Amino acid sequence: MLINNDTIIKDTDEAIRRKSADVVLPLADEDRDVLMQMLKYVDDSTIPEIAEKENLRPAVGISAIQIGIPKKMTAIIIKDEEGNKACEYALVNPKIISNSLEKACMASGEGCLSVVEEHEGLVYRSARVKVKAYDALQDKEILIKAEGYLAIVLQHELDHFKGILFYDRIDPKDPFRKDPQALIIE
Repeated sequence: MLINNDTIIKDTDEAIRRKSADVVLPLADEDRDVLMQMLKYVDDSTIPEIAEKENLRPAVGISAIQIGIPKKMTAIIIKDEEGNKACEYALVNPKIISNSLEKACMASGEGCLSVVEEHEGLVYRSARVKVKAYDALQDKEILIKAEGYLAIVLQHELDHFKGILFYDRIDPKDPFRKDPQALIIE
């Protein structure tokens, strides 16, 4: 399966709004292969030479619905300033089991592989989440305690399972409304 900027489903296609189904475990070889290809996309997308050659937009995460597969699978890689992997997940059936009341948002807003047009505004999400999931890289159920940027990324990707895009969460009346209680992530 080829995953690149041309094959990723965009928000102009109503298929991106489809709800995703739980994945049967143990993980079928076909599902594992798709998930590993998604992870490869995310990893390769941050290497300029590969990204340009293979038509990849930079990403920290991708969910299966973005490649037309309505299953609860997502791949996430966050790298540090030196380009080393700070965290890497190939998650199946991830579910938020608890979240903070404190909110957080990215100072620059959010972006998405499926969204071509710019949607400016602040997207408030929980500052901390606990996510339970099967991680195909570790081949076991895991619990992720995330805060800050990773918490934002997890919530963004899990929203895809419900057909929700980041700009659905921007206040249409006041896109840059400041919440003095919220953590602003630079």
